[in-house]
Amino acid sequence: MKEYLFENIDVGLKESFTTFLTEEMMSDFAVISGDHNPLHIDEAFAKDNGFKSNVVYGMLTSSLYSRLVGMNLPGKYALLQGIDVSFRKPVYVGDCLKVTGEVAYKNDAYKQLEIKAMIENQEEVVVSKAKIKVGVSE
Repeated sequence: MKEYLFENIDVGLKESFTTFLTEEMMSDFAVISGDHNPLHIDEAFAKDNGFKSNVVYGMLTSSLYSRLVGMNLPGKYALLQGIDVSFRKPVYVGDCLKVTGEVAYKNDAYKQLEIKAMIENQEEVVVSKAKIKVGVSE
């Protein structure tokens, strides 16, 4: 876990990590969310509707933005205050995702950051973008 202090963060600071999406993550998310839409849990249904397999929950991929903020940028002293996410391409189990965030704005008066973030798959295709507001509590 990173421990960036507000005074040590500059516009342009970047962090990233990669992770694989697994069947276990999908199962856990279905239980937590209660979302059992067949697009996510029924491969045949997803294929019949034009996808190559069942589609990973968009909110599951979005949860990786929470990991970005809470563990990497700024890390320990982060307080996620808002997020605006757009989904661009479907994500599938087994995809390797790279999550990247960059500080785009720093508000000294409120100790708040704006982070522009994105998620790319193993083919370097952007599957999601986000604008994240983060307070830094240290």
